[in-house]
Amino acid sequence: MGNDFSHITRRCERAVVTAYRELRETGNNDLSSFRACTALYRIHHPEASVNEARRLVSEWIDHHIVRGEAGPTDGCECP
Repeated sequence: MGNDFSHITRRCERAVVTAYRELRETGNNDLSSFRACTALYRIHHPEASVNEARRLVSEWIDHHIVRGEAGPTDGCECP
């Protein structure tokens, strides 16, 4: 799981993916890591609903962590 995520341009996406990776590496389980990252996303985007945050966080984790893709993802419109 030691991938470099510096290629991710959205700050919130990079923060979520990095936090998830680090939480998992330090022994946190998948669900608690996911919940923490959903909360982190909502700190960056308080206007987002819980469902929207869950959807984006799960897509980003799947894309960057599970599949190890480096290409762009759908998501929020922040820089």
